[in-house]
Amino acid sequence: MISNLLAIDCDAEISRICSILRTQLAFQLSRRGVVIGLSGGIDSSVTAALCARALGSERVYCLLMPESESAESQTSLSLAAEYAAQLGVHWAIEDISELLEASGCYRRRDAAIREILPAYQPNWRFKILPSDPLRNDRLRSFSLVARDPTGQEYCAPLSAKTYLAIVAAMNFKQRSRKMLEYYHADRLNYAVAGTPNRLEYDQGFFVKNGDGAADLKPIAHLYKSQVYAIAGALGIPQSIISREPTTDTYSLPQDQREFYFSLPYQALDLCLYALDHGLAATEIAPQLGLDLETLQRVFKDISAKRRATRYAHLPPLLIRPVAAIEAKPVLQHVPLQSRWAAATSVTEP
Repeated sequence: MISNLLAIDCDAEISRICSILRTQLAFQLSRRGVVIGLSGGIDSSVTAALCARALGSERVYCLLMPESESAESQTSLSLAAEYAAQLGVHWAIEDISELLEASGCYRRRDAAIREILPAYQPNWRFKILPSDPLRNDRLRSFSLVARDPTGQEYCAPLSAKTYLAIVAAMNFKQRSRKMLEYYHADRLNYAVAGTPNRLEYDQGFFVKNGDGAADLKPIAHLYKSQVYAIAGALGIPQSIISREPTTDTYSLPQDQREFYFSLPYQALDLCLYALDHGLAATEIAPQLGLDLETLQRVFKDISAKRRATRYAHLPPLLIRPVAAIEAKPVLQHVPLQSRWAAATSVTEP
């Protein structure tokens, strides 16, 4: 059955990830711990738990970074704070609202929205909805949904120009959080741990130089359903495991499927696996409860997102490679235990 293809030995995988994390931090990054943006969601919680197990909770620094407009901000903050305390890691709250105000995030976004909805005011709430990629649409389109303080909703189609202007302004949120993560990483001589799972990493569900920036990404090889399995083995609280994955970006509530993905993660994980491993659509469609035409559209959407977000994965392009920098360093033959002890000999935060 295709549903068994993503089953893993959770304990063995946790042990493997922890071993690799210790090696990466000591040998490749030469850093003494990690900084993680803890959101109260499943991915950042699993990443924090893995890092705490691998390095010791005293080597993990979690940042909780709420902002005033997020529809999920208070829930996220509460869950993240409770779990950070449970893990015994160092943690701090950095409210990014003032950073966003100073950068013009809200002002630029509001100006873009008023191009299509002149009545829009800063105290309104909104989100962006994409067209359904599983319908027979040639090009994906986007709409703005806004709600005024009386509860009246407005919906307007977005031009490409307005859509890009809104998204560009909203990307200040992810980039502001990452700036703070690297500030604390620099002062502590830590590395920044990213939190994308394989579905997000593969499909480009991140902001370049925002939540896509990191020194290591411990769960980017794990399908979302595997992250949930490991969460259970790590003892992640049920309040986090049962929480619906959200974008936590717009002021109206919005889950990840509504905003970006074409299917629930359980089905999309399997579609991604099937496409990558050349499994016949006719063979797996019935097992997924999809008709053949829908599955083929899912495959098409996966490939389209890979093409559209390839830019986000690219490192800076050079005219000529700089061989001395790009060559792999020769690692000194120092026992891992000694190297790790040397890398972690700095004063605690």
